[in-house]
Amino acid sequence: MPLTLASLAHHSALKLTVRAGEDGLDVPVRWAHASELADPVPYMEGGELLLITALKLDAEDAAAMRRYVRRLVEAGVVGLGFAVGVHYEDIPEALVEAAREEGLPLLEVPRRTPFLAISKAVSAAVAADQYRAVTAGFAAQRELTRQALAGGPEGLLAALAAQVDGWAALYDASGAVVATAPEWAGRRAARLTADVRRLRERAAPASSVVAGPQDDDRVELHSLGTGRRPRAALAVGTAAALGTAARYAVHSAVALLTLTTERSRSLHAAEQRIGAAVLRMLLAGEPDHARAVAGHLYGGLLDAPFRIVVAETGTAPAARAQGEPNGDALGALEEAVESAAARSGEAVLVVPDGERLVVLAADGGAAVAACRDHAAALEAVRGAGGAGGAHEPLMGADEDELVVGLSAPVGPIAASAAYKQAGQALSVARRRGRVLVEHEQMAAGSVVPLLADDAVRAFADGLLRPLNEHDATGRGDLVASLRAWLSRHGQWDAAAADLGVHRHTLRYRMRRVEEILGRSLDDPDVRMELWLALKATSSD
Repeated sequence: MPLTLASLAHHSALKLTVRAGEDGLDVPVRWAHASELADPVPYMEGGELLLITALKLDAEDAAAMRRYVRRLVEAGVVGLGFAVGVHYEDIPEALVEAAREEGLPLLEVPRRTPFLAISKAVSAAVAADQYRAVTAGFAAQRELTRQALAGGPEGLLAALAAQVDGWAALYDASGAVVATAPEWAGRRAARLTADVRRLRERAAPASSVVAGPQDDDRVELHSLGTGRRPRAALAVGTAAALGTAARYAVHSAVALLTLTTERSRSLHAAEQRIGAAVLRMLLAGEPDHARAVAGHLYGGLLDAPFRIVVAETGTAPAARAQGEPNGDALGALEEAVESAAARSGEAVLVVPDGERLVVLAADGGAAVAACRDHAAALEAVRGAGGAGGAHEPLMGADEDELVVGLSAPVGPIAASAAYKQAGQALSVARRRGRVLVEHEQMAAGSVVPLLADDAVRAFADGLLRPLNEHDATGRGDLVASLRAWLSRHGQWDAAAADLGVHRHTLRYRMRRVEEILGRSLDDPDVRMELWLALKATSSD
């Protein structure tokens, strides 16, 4: 317990008498300071017991004493000790009344009690309190260390909550709650996700104090991790500011959880190396060998229908070369997928592969859903930017932006095919300026939208330019005639009827098309190219 004025007043050796401000005796005393200055306030820090003999004060002037006492109270002085029998035989009534009006505790110090004795008593009490706090802090550190070595974070959080007389919560890299103590703190912790995400934007180590979800909550947030960006966060909620012992406990918890996080990171890196080997075996058509290497690491993931995700971004290699997987768009996707899988308890295989990130996840699981949600969020952001003209559709993704391809669900024997599907979908996503394209969407759709590619449009314009230039002279309508003839699969009567001309007229026009283009319409490849060129320019 910290030293209070009440403790000093009851100190048998000091013989102090309370003359005013009895209601303020429970205030802690930080230090005892003797000063005979008429205005000692500039040298006060707050929390002091000020000791005076009134050598330079007119202690019998009521107005002067009211001003003097008021300034002490405003400076945070918690008590005033007045030595009697030095300059005044008793404490002047003007000072007693001023202290009573301001509620400032006023202690009478007898002549036989030197100020030095009071200072020593305060110093000894402060030192004893600090020793108790340090001892309690070391005891808390030992208990927290024991809990950290015992297993998961739940025990450590429970011990920390008990030490601070509050609650504690652990968050993952995405800001989701991993564990809380006590259990009732789960709802409070969940409401701080936005604050945790803001903390995550700052370089580690970082901390902040925020208002808790309850009126009596004061919450400290601490980042966990040694990299440029935090990998987790700790929240500690209490009803008041932390004392010395509680502060020791929080610092110990931060250190222990950081060590646990970094150890998990090393294990994660080893798991990724195993995952890369398993993926290579699957893509080589060796699912049995892949299962043997994986063991129980991925549960039943390699036996059930799964999907393969392939993601790319132009900045990924440089960011990963600096050892910061969370510092780029691929890292953000990786975090989203792994966090979702961890929360749902499902296995997921994540492999950084050069400039790519490859994910093998259960079909219909949380990881695939997280991938879709992450892509949808990025699409919304890009769409908002595009509204101002910064991003036009179908122009291809910027090299720094995330693009993702998602395969159809397959079994282990078809992993290679799924990887190709994901790669094809990714290529389409990049060409269309999309974040994510699913292979099933490509198969269920039409090839016509793909003709919007700039290279295809350029080819179509070049191929049809001679015909358009001919029609511009008013000497015929070769482009419309060619379109009608191709749409009727070369049936002269049906195409002529569509155009409202005689079939001989149409035959003449088709001969002119062949002459102008220097190509034969009897060649199926020529007909195909012309038809695709017409489709590519039909929106003009």
